[in-house]
Amino acid sequence: MQTPQRPDDMGDLVTQIARALVDIPADVKVEEVEKEESTALRLRVAPTDVGKVIGKQGRTARSIRTILGAVSMKHHHRYTLDILEEEKQPLEEDQHASAATTA
Repeated sequence: MQTPQRPDDMGDLVTQIARALVDIPADVKVEEVEKEESTALRLRVAPTDVGKVIGKQGRTARSIRTILGAVSMKHHHRYTLDILEEEKQPLEEDQHASAATTA
């Protein structure tokens, strides 16, 4: 029996799902990290949107992981989802204020 080829667009699928859920779709980024037997999909969203992709009690994240699990079984390749928060850049005013308080 021939093993089905792995889909190349799992990152695109997770990106589209996340963009439909968040308020700032431009900040959605998915990085695919290939390992021997699996692929980790690292989803980054704006700090204000993290709760939207996780959902109440993690239900939304669990649903996305369920979809990835179904694809994993079909293609005999494991996909995992890591939800990461995008780092906030400090404002210049905040940097100046902290410099003034330390002086």
